[in-house]
Amino acid sequence: MTKRAFHRAIYRFTVLTIMALVLGIVVSLAAIAFIECVSWLNEVLLISPKSRIMIQQPILLTAATILVPMLGGLLVGILFQHYSAEKRPLGPPDAIRSVQIRVPLPSVRSGLVSTMASIVSLGCGASVGQYGPMVYLGAIASSLVTRLNLQIPNLRTIAIACGVAAAISTAFNAPIAGLVFAHEVILRHYSLQAFAPTTVASATAYVIANVIFERPPLFLVEFSGVEYSYEFAIFALLGIVCAILAVSFMRLTLKVIQLAPKLKLPAIFRPALAGLIVGLVALELPDVLGVGQEVLRFATIEGAFDSWEMLLLVFAKIGLTALCIGLGFAGGIFSPSLLIGILFGALFWTILELTGLPNSGIVVYAICAMTALTSPIIGAPLTMILIIFELTRNYDLTIATMVAIVFANLAAFRLFGRSMFDVILANSGINLSAGRDQAMLEQVSILDLPINDYVRMDVDDQISTAIQVFKNSNRSEAAVTDLNGTYWGVLRLLDVLDQTDQKISELMHKDWSQFDENTSLWKAMYTIEGFIGEAIPIVSSRDGELLGMITEADLIAAYMKISHDIRDEENEAV
Repeated sequence: MTKRAFHRAIYRFTVLTIMALVLGIVVSLAAIAFIECVSWLNEVLLISPKSRIMIQQPILLTAATILVPMLGGLLVGILFQHYSAEKRPLGPPDAIRSVQIRVPLPSVRSGLVSTMASIVSLGCGASVGQYGPMVYLGAIASSLVTRLNLQIPNLRTIAIACGVAAAISTAFNAPIAGLVFAHEVILRHYSLQAFAPTTVASATAYVIANVIFERPPLFLVEFSGVEYSYEFAIFALLGIVCAILAVSFMRLTLKVIQLAPKLKLPAIFRPALAGLIVGLVALELPDVLGVGQEVLRFATIEGAFDSWEMLLLVFAKIGLTALCIGLGFAGGIFSPSLLIGILFGALFWTILELTGLPNSGIVVYAICAMTALTSPIIGAPLTMILIIFELTRNYDLTIATMVAIVFANLAAFRLFGRSMFDVILANSGINLSAGRDQAMLEQVSILDLPINDYVRMDVDDQISTAIQVFKNSNRSEAAVTDLNGTYWGVLRLLDVLDQTDQKISELMHKDWSQFDENTSLWKAMYTIEGFIGEAIPIVSSRDGELLGMITEADLIAAYMKISHDIRDEENEAV
């Protein structure tokens, strides 16, 4: 290593470490503030079970149950329609998009509006989750770092990974899970350059949340171990059933998102409609309100809920979450998935008990189902395994959840795809299922490449003129147009040699391969397979005008640059 390279490595290491420490502190404090704001609103607005029990006036409680979610939805609609450029909630898919295809995040203002809308949504009892907004909150903090001219390759990617890892570490008191989530969901590869700063950010956030502020864990369980070997087969079966339930949940949510614009209701009022429905259901089933952390903690206690109550809660939570997300409330799908999964697992155990089959108790089935249902939804099986291990410090319970998670993800991948986030991105035109390189190539327009260095001829030119043009330009192919610029075909030098009595229109190739303004670099590379020629014309799909020509060499050069950039990012050291 040269002296200059050594100094550069020291600089990068120092800057990335300081950045990771700062992001770990800032994101952890922001995430804690986010949670505290939501908790305070839940108490003030009579959403939390504790505050509802304290109210002795049934009329006030009924009015609050109906009006708070509805008015909160109206406020969310106003925030998005008047103050956000995107006019929609921002979340993990936006962070993934920014990292995977190297585009900036939406504006900081839009991110802050989305965060505020998430606080309002969760505070007023909407059936959405808090972890998705917290992940994006980490991404917002990271985007501020990228504005600094620090001269470090892939800084945006590393900063976003650090912010996301810090948010997950804070949320679950699980620094290893935060690190893995950033790589598994956001980066989608293990980069040596990103690994060290992401670890620092996640560990720092854990110290802030767990050591300094002593945040309580998500839940506490006691489990002595799996008592019967045949239960592992039951865990696998439970994983498959949870996969089917998770796929149904995701498809329902996407269907509501798809149908929402077709409602004869302005977008500003859609969250209010969802809030009204949530409030009406909550009159009979108040546990559907908000994140439901109390329900999550009680679900592992035998006898805490009746079977019919758990069944109602599972289906009500699925329907209301799909409705809230689809109609525009700001929030994630992570928290509702945890709640649905743990309730379904407890219900599964109750049914198993009726068979009289000896088993290891409600805890393992509730936790297995929670992780098995959530992991395919967020596309993070390793993260869910580590969350359970870090929360419970129980090796036997972690092994049981591994079995359920593996079978759940295998089934869900075949039935649906890698995750809810991937499908949302695919619906917006960013398909990551075939790999990051294809996704990036699909986002590069052919018009962004060199397309103006070409030879053009008029369809009415003489053959002698064409030969002279070829001679002067040192080219062997030319695009043929009329006086209006409309494309007719491609003329080759070989076609006009020794031709004196024919017209250009008779010698040109009208069936030559061509692109249009919508052609991506990926589609262009696919098209030139088997192509024999020098350049390909780009023709407007609207009026047939020639927009330019691109050489095969320029296409290959652009493709190789993106491929090399991806390899460098994934393999570059600090």
